[in-house]
Amino acid sequence: MKSSQLRLRYWRIMAFFARTTLGFIFWEIILARVGLRGLSRRTRSNRYRKVAAQFRALAIRMGGVMIKVGQFLSSRLDVLPPEITAELSGLQDEVPAEKFEDIQRQAEQDLGAPLKEKFEWFDETPLAAASLGQVHRARLCVQDAKGDYCAVVVKIQRPYIDQLIEVDLSALQQVGGWLERYPPISKRVDVSALVEEFSTSIREEVDYLAEGRNAETFAENFKDVVRVHVPRVVWSHTTRRVLTLEDVFAIKITDYEAITAAGIDRSQVANELLDIYLKQIFDDAFFHADPHPGNLFVTPLPGQLEDGKPAWRLTFVDFGMVGHVPDRLRTGLRELLISVGTRDAGRLVRAYQTLDILLPSADLKLIERASAQVFEMFWGKSMTELRDINHAEMFRFADQFRELMYDLPFQLPQNLLMLGRTVSILSGMCTGLYKDFNLWTQVAPYATKLVSQEVGSNWRVWLDEAGNILKQLIALPSQAGRVMSQMERGELIVQVPATNRQLGYLEGAINRLAGSVIFAALLLGGVFLYGRVNELIIYILFGASGVILVWMLFFNRGGPRRFHP
Repeated sequence: MKSSQLRLRYWRIMAFFARTTLGFIFWEIILARVGLRGLSRRTRSNRYRKVAAQFRALAIRMGGVMIKVGQFLSSRLDVLPPEITAELSGLQDEVPAEKFEDIQRQAEQDLGAPLKEKFEWFDETPLAAASLGQVHRARLCVQDAKGDYCAVVVKIQRPYIDQLIEVDLSALQQVGGWLERYPPISKRVDVSALVEEFSTSIREEVDYLAEGRNAETFAENFKDVVRVHVPRVVWSHTTRRVLTLEDVFAIKITDYEAITAAGIDRSQVANELLDIYLKQIFDDAFFHADPHPGNLFVTPLPGQLEDGKPAWRLTFVDFGMVGHVPDRLRTGLRELLISVGTRDAGRLVRAYQTLDILLPSADLKLIERASAQVFEMFWGKSMTELRDINHAEMFRFADQFRELMYDLPFQLPQNLLMLGRTVSILSGMCTGLYKDFNLWTQVAPYATKLVSQEVGSNWRVWLDEAGNILKQLIALPSQAGRVMSQMERGELIVQVPATNRQLGYLEGAINRLAGSVIFAALLLGGVFLYGRVNELIIYILFGASGVILVWMLFFNRGGPRRFHP
């Protein structure tokens, strides 16, 4: 591809993000500082939808990494508004195919022979088209230790994809640098590390030799699980840019009508899918990180299950994107799962600390109280029941923990990025399969198993828990003594975060009101006197109004207050 085309691609991407960034600054920061926050709030939904639609059109037109970025954003229901995720969700399947002539040229170059010589038959119409490559059905009789088969699929990379990836990643790194300058983002996430991890993942995804090895690793981990199937790799017809696999395509996991028509219980499929991922994360420390609908199938089998229903299994394809769970992360996730399964709010906070998702300023006791309240409100409810929770109850919770909701003392470590995306997509799949899917009933037994393994294999657990309780009991008298001494000396400091914040808002509002009046007076005075008095006076008035505007935008912030009884 010509260098001029690559440069044009780079600047198109940068222009889009520059426009989006400037729009965000104007609507969400500048208007809010000059007292027009209401206008920003009223137009926010339409603006988000419009930006998402523009990005979707850009991604489809340009392909490459941009579609991967859109697919990632569409899964972030936890951090992005529904207007954006809904608009981008179509990117999961909306990818135009390459011309067969270009794909054929690429495959024959890598395989070193014409396709008609390498395969008995090759379908020119693609079975599926993805952002980095596309899949064609073919016929090639293969014999291996597990049996014979002739139906295969051939995954071939799009032409010039390596060059496009490098251009797109360069643009994303630049945009990441912009995001790091915005404190609400920079204090919660290491943007550079996230972009670097995303870059590494994308580069690994276009190495089909690595994908073949990942598929075999996954198959080995599930060799004793009859409900899981992985396509076999035809290594004689596989290179870095061409991957030939056993054809295992069946019912797409989101084709709910077809699953039901096959007599398969969709609730069983949802429960089995979650159990399989729990095993991947907590037992194998190696997981399939791209579980979108095109990569998961429900395959009907001959025979019946014990309950008399038709037999079936889950088939996983596309192992270009996989995740590894380091020991510390797995320890933190185990703690997280056990704390949720046992409804232990204190242990949940300790799990947060192990996972390093709390900011240094986080109020641990407040988070523990809020977590306990969440368990009380939501534990045991199905997804349908969670959606139908009374809004008044949610408002009461938000009011009770307004300080926590305001500060949001959480950050996103880069090693949780891929896992978070996977779990987000997985949750949507399970709910789609079975609307009354109950996460709690699935997690609780697994958490119980982890607790039994932990206690049964390590007697020190009991001593650690007893030691923690003993230390707390020993510390109580001295803590009470310090509090009494401070009260007697009049040195006890009581912080009232909600009141502090409200006073800070009030002070900021008064300052903004005064600033707005002065700004308007200076600006209108300059306009009124223009052409009637000395130009120097006009410039002074305009310059002074500009100074006031800058002060209002960047320096007028109400701060917390501390009260002494």
